[in-house]
Amino acid sequence: MSATTKKTRIVIIGVGAVGSTTAYTLLLRNRVDELVLIDANKAKAVGDALDMNHGLPLLGAASVWAGTYEDCREADIIIITAGAAQRPGETRVDLLKRNVAIFESITTEMLKHNQDGILLIASNPVDIMSYFTWKKSGWPARRVIGSGTLLDSSRFRYLIGEKLNIDSRSIHAHIIGEHGDSELPLWSLANVAGTELSLSEEDKAEIFANTRDAAYKIINAKGATYYAIALALDRICTAILRNEAAVLNVSTLLNDYHGISDVYLGIPCVVDRSGIREVLPLSISEQEEELLKKSATKLKGLIQSIV
Repeated sequence: MSATTKKTRIVIIGVGAVGSTTAYTLLLRNRVDELVLIDANKAKAVGDALDMNHGLPLLGAASVWAGTYEDCREADIIIITAGAAQRPGETRVDLLKRNVAIFESITTEMLKHNQDGILLIASNPVDIMSYFTWKKSGWPARRVIGSGTLLDSSRFRYLIGEKLNIDSRSIHAHIIGEHGDSELPLWSLANVAGTELSLSEEDKAEIFANTRDAAYKIINAKGATYYAIALALDRICTAILRNEAAVLNVSTLLNDYHGISDVYLGIPCVVDRSGIREVLPLSISEQEEELLKKSATKLKGLIQSIV
């Protein structure tokens, strides 16, 4: 790398289970030159950075350190995973009021040092927190991205693949709407190489229920989900840093999308170095459109209480 080439930097704010796993995933996959960890518990960030640094001789060249909000200044991407943890039996939306106060403090400090990066939000309820961050930042919506339903769609594809005994990477299927209880499956567009899925209505109902409720099962079993969401965040970061123009189901601001406006929801979007380049139009069934509108109405009602 020449002296004049800008080093790529990702800052992760919040190094709990999701943040630290995301950091480790980015490090293992050699995504960035500089990785900065910020947490209210500075000792935890220091410990994670030290632990990762000890593996660098076995991995490759990178700089990892526990930083401050000033380190956001040179960041290409700032990932926010901070927030109160989802408790067993608690819905994502139950987290709302506890997390808004945390985000108010984080965004105030971050914005003092960075005005041209990309914000990637993973904290739940992610669609509402993304909308709140967009409003607070004053940035173009394309540069404030929620992790959306990328993870849900991955779970969906995995479960369909398991049922059909087909590699899940060859399954083309989407979950859209809220990252949460009102999300919906797009069965009308699901396919394998353009071929309709040979699934019964009972199979479809079971697959979707297991997709929607996956987080609750994992949380009840081990307290938190973090491996798969870390991979989803890594995928989004890669699309940005490599200017891939990849289609990913991320959460973004909708403007007259099937009649829906002024809310963040997970929708297939083209993601490149600018952030969200384009929200893709979807030809969905009337029933699916109605469910999407219900998801939007639910979230808009909650947004009204915090903005």
